[in-house]
Amino acid sequence: MTLLQTLLRTTAYRSPLLRTLVPTVALAYTIQTGVAIPSIALKTERFYDLSGSLTYLSCTALSLFLPYLRARSAGNFSGGLAEYLSAPAPGQGYWFWRQVVLSAAVGVWATRLGTYLFKRITSDNGEDSRFDSIRTSPPKFYVAFFAQATWVSLCLLPVISLNALPRSAFAMSRIQNVTSSIPPVIAAKPYLTDLLGLAVFVFGLTFEVIADRQKSQWSKEKKEKKHSEEFLTRGLWSKSRHPNYFGEVTLWSGIAIASAGLLVRSPAQVGLGLSGLGGKMLLASMCAASPAFVAFLLLKVSGVPLSENKYDERYGDRKDYREWKETTPMFVPKIF
Repeated sequence: MTLLQTLLRTTAYRSPLLRTLVPTVALAYTIQTGVAIPSIALKTERFYDLSGSLTYLSCTALSLFLPYLRARSAGNFSGGLAEYLSAPAPGQGYWFWRQVVLSAAVGVWATRLGTYLFKRITSDNGEDSRFDSIRTSPPKFYVAFFAQATWVSLCLLPVISLNALPRSAFAMSRIQNVTSSIPPVIAAKPYLTDLLGLAVFVFGLTFEVIADRQKSQWSKEKKEKKHSEEFLTRGLWSKSRHPNYFGEVTLWSGIAIASAGLLVRSPAQVGLGLSGLGGKMLLASMCAASPAFVAFLLLKVSGVPLSENKYDERYGDRKDYREWKETTPMFVPKIF
């Protein structure tokens, strides 16, 4: 029995959602533990952020391919209705376009952020001030990797749930067309929530990229002694004290909107082994958990609080810093 067959058999739950969710989440914790061991031994956080991006990419890919691999392993291509359900829909291929688009969106974000953070920590001699008090304590250091696996798992809930949909969920609407006058519920054409979600994602990603580039350019110019500013107050940083974090929460909100717009529909619920109001609430909650957790993490735990406290200690007695802080929103950017 191959490793793939063992994985498929071990996670052959009755629920299609669990069949994809459980192995994907397990992969997140496995990768983070694998990176944590040498990092703890060497007392370095150099590859912490990069491993986070790798985990996002790996888990997204697994959730996308796993239902297809199950269908092939089960041998549902021998003919009849099973072959019809498993075969590609006209012009779609083996995955529904929403699954590919949202998985690609996560891939673009993860690759961009991972490379950016890795370049930043490399330029800082491989050290991140967030780890100053924990890198010498193996239990505390491992908690950081465990937390990152949790971060990946919760953020990916909308995409994992969407990718868990079997081909039968899409073929269901085709069968309805053939056997009755009921129109397809899972349409090939975009819903309004698809367009809205993708627009919000693109806006958030663009906002985050611009904010990061402005910060990088400012830091580069400071090292080159082109200015003597102690903190950045130009560009998007004059509209929000943490524009990169605003962009992060926004882009995950976009993914949640696009995913929820399909998952709360009846064929999607049936395809995932759910039904009724309870099923809709569960799937909607799983989608909402993604941006909600990101917002909580950045606003209450590791993002804004750490940054604000650090800058308050350094520049709290300076008039220009206090003015910038009083006139610039902490999170949601001001329009003018």
